Parts: sequence; C-alpha cells; structure tokens
Amino acid sequence: MTRVLALDYGSARCGCAISDPTGTLATPLPAIEQPGSPDGMDQIARIAAEHGVDTVLVGMPVSLSGEEGPQAREVRDFVARLAERLDVPVQTWDERFTTKLARSTPGRSSEDSRAAAHLLQGYLEATG
Repeated sequence: MTRVLALDYGSARCGCAISDPTGTLATPLPAIEQPGSPDGMDQIARIAAEHGVDTVLVGMPVSLSGEEGPQAREVRDFVARLAERLDVPVQTWDERFTTKLARSTPGRSSEDSRAAAHLLQGYLEATG
C-alpha cells in the first residue's frame, strides 16, 4: 500500500492527516496556516517528502445533492497549484460530513486535522 496525505483545505488553515504504510489508519498531523501561500505550499511539500507519500488527497466540498459551489472552485484552484508544486498525484475526495464527524471526535489535534483524518479514513476504506 502507499502512503496518502489528506488535506482539509481552508484558505486560513488546512487540516492534515497521514495514512500508515499499510493504508489502514489515518492519523491527524498539525494544521498548516495559510496553505495557499508560498510558505504553506512549502510546508505541504515538506510533509509529503518527509512521509514519502504517493498521493495527496484534498477534500472537495460538495452539497448534499452533490453540487459544487464557490468553495469547491477555490479548492480546485488550490489543487491545480499544489499539483504543479508536487511530484505526486493530487486528487480530490468528497468531504461531506467530515467536519461534523471531527466535532464529535475527541483528540488533541485541531478540528481541521481531525476532519482530514475522517476524510482519509473514508478514502482508505472505500479504496482499500
């Protein structure tokens, strides 16, 4: 299995989570401030390199009906810029309900990173 880095993108802060090498568990990492800035992009690239990730997964905000709004367009722009910066594939994954799940999940990690962990766990279970 490959390691996956999941990002719960927000323009102010981006939650992060990483899969274990077996692709079974998702673990929250510290959130990144201003992820779309040059420093934020550098931090994401550094995390990806340090953990040897093969894929970066970015949560795609869609409505319950599956429609994309203005936030989804911002995420797509972020994904395009990130894909130019990294040497690994960057893809999106439906992030519906991850914030709600994060709010009900205790832990020391930020809510954003807990949301990224839920996003990643859903992806691992669906694709594993």
